[in-house]
Parts: sequence; structure tokens; C-alpha cells
Amino acid sequence: MPEQHDTERTLKLARRLILGAAGAAAPAMLAQAQTAPPASAQPAQGAGRSLGDPRSEYPRPPFQRQEQPWPGLAARMVPRPDHGETSYRGSGKLVGRKALITGGDSGIGRAAAIAYAREGADVAINYLPAEEEDAREVVRLIQDAGRKAVAIAGDIQEEAFCNRLVEQAVRELGGLDILVNNAARQSAKKSILEIDTAQFDATMKTNLYAMFWITKAALPHMPPGAAIINTASVVAYDPPAMLLDYAMTKSAIITFTRALAKQLGEKGIRVNAVAPGPFWTPLQPSGGQSPDALPQFGAETPLGRPGQPVELAPTYVLLASAEASFTSGDVQGATGGRPNS
Repeated sequence: MPEQHDTERTLKLARRLILGAAGAAAPAMLAQAQTAPPASAQPAQGAGRSLGDPRSEYPRPPFQRQEQPWPGLAARMVPRPDHGETSYRGSGKLVGRKALITGGDSGIGRAAAIAYAREGADVAINYLPAEEEDAREVVRLIQDAGRKAVAIAGDIQEEAFCNRLVEQAVRELGGLDILVNNAARQSAKKSILEIDTAQFDATMKTNLYAMFWITKAALPHMPPGAAIINTASVVAYDPPAMLLDYAMTKSAIITFTRALAKQLGEKGIRVNAVAPGPFWTPLQPSGGQSPDALPQFGAETPLGRPGQPVELAPTYVLLASAEASFTSGDVQGATGGRPNS
């Protein structure tokens, strides 16, 4: 029965090959199992959100009519903005980094502060004394993430304070490698004839002079690999009639960003800007929109609503992180579908 013997020999050879391969693979599999951290020790990925309809994921107009004195508080807005307090989950993108954020008590700056802390960075925030209530919440959220929080109150319209702000942030953080120039002043006026010199000065100093002063003070402390992120706006490209002076500054921020990126490329420091569309922040009910227009704020976007600050947090994280190492002189948009160029 030669054919039967040949078949048996073939089966035995096949079994030896299979067992040999399994035996060779076993040590490698065991080593992998021993070195891989348990699932609970691995960093959470992304914001932990499931797929949702962007039109209805967050509040839509109409909103209730509301007004606040400048500079406004997130704690008193209805509905309260979502800065990622309960939703943003980090993944270790900024471990060991040190960030200074102006306007970090509320709005986009607050969302960036929360995200940076949960990504592993220590964070200093600047705010006006009138915003202390919001700032205390941000400090608690940064500390809850296990990171160092530095709260520095003061008016960035003053050059001397801008210099002190950077010095204190560097001293208390032990360095500085992320700067977010985010604080802004916005006052809606129907006509240029309604914009007095005091408002014009306040807008220019808050939005432009402070960015210039703070960046100058920060640069000597920033190493190669550091990142500067400036908050511009979609109004730089499509200026509303009621935001004449504010829109001027946002166009200038884009030009400042692109020119500074060319200067600092040889130092290994990246400079970028973010140009958001309408976002639900205290800027709006504290004079940034007319009270009559606020109930429909954001309704004109293709998605039919304003953005929530948490929706910009990943953009600020990306631009600060090493993952964007070849991104400089760029302007990132988040406009709900409105053109931003």
C-alpha cells in the first residue's frame, strides 16, 4: 500500500511543521504579552465621542435673549458653553509641555486649557479680574487632570503687565514652549460713527498690541520645537458691517502669523493661527453681538448652529503638538461650513 504510506508521511510532516511554527511563535507572543501594558493603563484615545449628526450634537438657535456687562462670564450664559469639561479625553500628546493661554478663563481659551492639561501639559491662564469666577473653575479642571495650574489676573492692554505675565508664567511653570494668544475684545456697532477712540484703542490693544508684546516677551524663553498659536477669525475674510474694528484686527493677526512664521522657522519655532466661525462664548452676550441678533446666533451657518468651544480644542492641541511638526504659517478654520478664505 505505497500510496497509504506516502499519505501518512505527508500528514506527519505537516503536523511537525505546524507544531514547530507554533512553538517558535509562542516565545514572541509571550514576550509581547509581558511587555504590553494592560488596557486600563493605556491612554484614552480621542474625545471619546461616538458618531453624531453635527447639526444636532450641540444647542441650536433660537437662544434666549441675554446680555452681560463686558467681559462676560461663561457661568452666566444660557445654555452654558461646552468647553470639554466632561467630554474631552487626552491621549498624551503634550506630556511635559508648558503653556500660557491668554483669555484662558472661558470660551476657546478655556477649551484649550482643559485639553492641554488632559494631554499632559502644565498650563498658565491669563484673565481679567472680573472673570475670576470662571478662572477658578478652569484652575480646578487643570488640577483635576493632575497638572500644574497657574492663574494670572491682569489687563493685557498694558505693556508692563504683558511682560510681567510672561515672566510669572515662565517662573511658575519652569519654562514655556506653547503660547496661545487668544484673548480678544469685540464690540458690535452699526456705524463707524458709533466707534469712539476709547473703543478703538481697547480693541487694538487687546487684540493686536498685547499679542505683539506677549510674543516678544515669550520668545527668548521658547526652545526649538515650541509653538505659537494665535486666534484669528472668519471675519478676517468676510467682515460683518457691525464688527469693523474687530475684523480689522483679525486680518492683522493672520498677517502677523504668516510673517512671524517666516522669521522663526530658522529657530525651529512654529507659528500658526486658528480662524473660527461663530462660537458660543461670553464674547457674544457681552457686546460682541447686538442683543436682538443673539437669539439667532450661528443660524446662518450651513450646520445651522454656532460652534461650541470644545469643538476647537483638538485643533489647538494638534497645532501645539509634535504631530504638526511641518505646519507653520498656516491658518486652520472651523466655521460650520462658511468659507474662510
